[in-house]
Amino acid sequence: MSQIPVFDGHNDTLLKLELGAGTPRERSFFDRAARDHIDLPRARKGRFAGGLFAIYVPSQLGDALKVRYDPDDPANFAEVAQPDALAFTLRMFARALRLERESAGEVRICRTAAEIRAAMADGKLAMVMHVEGAEAIDADMTALEVLHAAGLRSLGPVWSRPNIFGDGVPMACPSSPDTGPGLTDAGKELVRACNRLKIMVDLSHLTEKGFWDVAALSDRPLVASHSNAHAVCPSARNLTDRQLDAIAESRGLAGLNFHVAFLRPDGANISDTPLEVMVRHTDHMLSRLGEDGVALGSDFDGCMVPRAVGDVAGLPVLLQAFREAGYGEELIEKIAWKNWLSVLERTWN
Repeated sequence: MSQIPVFDGHNDTLLKLELGAGTPRERSFFDRAARDHIDLPRARKGRFAGGLFAIYVPSQLGDALKVRYDPDDPANFAEVAQPDALAFTLRMFARALRLERESAGEVRICRTAAEIRAAMADGKLAMVMHVEGAEAIDADMTALEVLHAAGLRSLGPVWSRPNIFGDGVPMACPSSPDTGPGLTDAGKELVRACNRLKIMVDLSHLTEKGFWDVAALSDRPLVASHSNAHAVCPSARNLTDRQLDAIAESRGLAGLNFHVAFLRPDGANISDTPLEVMVRHTDHMLSRLGEDGVALGSDFDGCMVPRAVGDVAGLPVLLQAFREAGYGEELIEKIAWKNWLSVLERTWN
C-alpha cells in the first residue's frame, strides 16, 4: 500500500469527541476505537498527516444529538443563536487545545503552512482549526478577531442552513446548488474581514449565488474544502462545471468528499459504494481544475464513507485506486497533500 501521506480538507472528529463526552460513546483520541473514523492509532496506520478539523455547531445542542443524528429532522437544520453558537465553539476550541496539550507533542495546532510542513516532517499530526458555519461570529466581527488569535485559519460562512451571513444548500439530490439567495451585506463584510485576516473562506455548503458573491469579492484562491462534481452526482452540495472553472481560474482547489450520497449518481446512502465512483469524480474534477486544483476533503466523522475505505486507516486503499486508474505518483502526491499545502500558502501569505 501507498506510503504517501495525506493532508485532508475536512473532518468532524472534534464534534464526535465533544458529543460523546460523558456518554457511553465517549472515547479517547489517543486509543484505537471500533467506531467513528479518526483516532491517532488509525491516523498513523492510514498515513494521515493532518488536516482541517471542523468546529460545527449543531442546531440541537441537547442530549438528543448525543444519541442519534437524524438528517431528515428539520430541527437539525434550524438557525442557531449567536451567543449559543459562540459558547459551543469556544468549548470545541478548548477541546482542541486540550487534545494538543495532552498529546505529548504528537498533535500540533498549526497556524501557518510552514508549521504544517514542520509537523509533517517530524511525523506529528497537523491540526488546522476550521469553523464550519459562522453562527458564532457577530456582525461586528469581534468574535472573528478573537478566534483568529486563538488559531482559526479557515471558515465556511454557512452550513446547510441560513444565518446572518447567507444561506446554505440543502442535502438534496437531484438538485441544483442554486437553491436560495446569496450573501447578505454582513456576509460580504465577513468575506472582506477574512481576506484581511488571511482566513481561508470555504465555499462548501454555500448556495450557488453565495458562491458567486464570494468569487466577486475575494482576492484569495476560491476553495471548496469538501464538495464533489455535480456532473457526476447531481446533489445540491456538489459543484457545477461553471463553479469548478471559476475555482480553476482563481488557482483554487476543491476537495473530494467521501460521503456516499455526494458520490453516487443516485444520491443514495449506501456504504457498498465502489471506489470507481470516487475515481469518476476525481477524473471530472481534474478535467476542470487541473492537476493542481484537486485534493481530498473526506468529511470523516461526519458522513457515510464507502465500505472499501471504512475510516482513516483506509486512505491508502483510495490512493491505490487512483494508482490503478492510471494516476502517476506525482499526481497522487498532489491530490493527497501537496495541493492543500500550496493553496494554504497562497491564502495565508
